Amino acid sequence: MKYCDLHCDALTASGAPQVTKARLMSGGCLLQCFAAFVGEGGYARFLQLADAFDALCAREGYHKVLCARDVREDGVNAVLTAEGGAFATLGELRGLYARGVRMAGFVWNVPTAAAYPNFPDYAGLCAGRVPFSLREKARGLTAFGHEAAEEMARLGIIPDLAHASDAAFWEMAEKKRPFAVSHTGAACVQNAARNLTDAQLAALGDCGGVAGLCVCAGFLSEDGGYEGQRAALVAHARAILRAGGEDVLAIGTDFDGIPPNPFLPHPGKMPLLLQLLADEFGARIAEKAARDNVLRLFSDVCG
Repeated sequence: MKYCDLHCDALTASGAPQVTKARLMSGGCLLQCFAAFVGEGGYARFLQLADAFDALCAREGYHKVLCARDVREDGVNAVLTAEGGAFATLGELRGLYARGVRMAGFVWNVPTAAAYPNFPDYAGLCAGRVPFSLREKARGLTAFGHEAAEEMARLGIIPDLAHASDAAFWEMAEKKRPFAVSHTGAACVQNAARNLTDAQLAALGDCGGVAGLCVCAGFLSEDGGYEGQRAALVAHARAILRAGGEDVLAIGTDFDGIPPNPFLPHPGKMPLLLQLLADEFGARIAEKAARDNVLRLFSDVCG
């Protein structure tokens, strides 16, 4: 079974990479999204990472994808995405599109020109003063963020609400257009602000969107061991299916942005997760979660 992965940080990885061409091939990757995570660098940093993405694709032989019909079955397809404050004007957003971005996030863990993040006090979180479960519910998309969402719809860019506040999520859901939460989990299983509530998962399904199941151990379970993480992935997948429906569940690993998960440390081990989904939920739902839901979203938004 081949799979699509909505998020990895291979473009900004340091140290030994989790994502390699050999591991993607052995794991059965059909499509890998490569995030241009800009940090504090803004659009200038995005342009550097877009160049790095082009060089990576040329070096490794990845097939760059701009729409669903570009996807080939005979290799690894690659999509450039953006994470954090990669754009602060509509002109910069159009620049993202021109460089091949087909999914873009509004925010990371600190506010941007477009939106507020999941965590209302990220500095306090890092310092241990506030819990991981504290959610930003009041501040959402900025006025510019709403303009950007409309421009994404016009261009054909999937809005990514990973890292965005609850308020931003609901403001996007009210637009009744498909969007993604590229790497997340189920809050009813692990109460982390980065995970989606049942109500959010249901709304995502109503919009035709998808939630990429992240393999960040801390978002999945307090049990960080192999069996604990294996059980947690099943529990999160089941919760997403129950609340959002079988068209919502997808994969968004966050490889190279997280410590190795004991159960799923890199893409070469992805068959373990795919078999787990098939054993628990049947081959049809596993196939939808592995690839079909992502390909449908790309077709619906990007044409």
